[in-house]
Amino acid sequence: MELKGEKIILVPYTIERCHEFYKEYVADPAMTYETYTYDFEEVNRYFQDRVLNSNRLFFAICYNDKTVGEIQIKQIDMGKLCGTLGVHLVNDSFKEKGYGTEAQRLLIDYAIKTLGLKTIYADAIHRNHRSKHVLEKLGFEHLYNDDALAYYKFSVK
Repeated sequence: MELKGEKIILVPYTIERCHEFYKEYVADPAMTYETYTYDFEEVNRYFQDRVLNSNRLFFAICYNDKTVGEIQIKQIDMGKLCGTLGVHLVNDSFKEKGYGTEAQRLLIDYAIKTLGLKTIYADAIHRNHRSKHVLEKLGFEHLYNDDALAYYKFSVK
């Protein structure tokens, strides 16, 4: 299953695409002050524990068949018809081009129309102003802040 946008396409997140992503991943200082170093076994564990988790739906964000990001709906609760959105782009060279925004729009549409979710949550680290701006642009409502994060909610009307 693929979700096609104007600039990017969301494709199933395979172990190969996961390694492709993390080999080039550069941690964003807006999200963490830690640096990232690729580790083959760590990526395998991440894929096994997170990507294959049945409460998550992962896609690779691809631009010209290159994996430039990962996007997911996690904490999927079909009883409450809700889940939480998460997205990462590989490095700064793929930011501020609309790829992340388009990927989120595609996945939100899929989650509502295909999965039947009624509520999608998201959060952003306070200093990640770009992420907060995108969430608000996509129609998320700011709920509250705690010491680390700003929390958002998108509801089907």
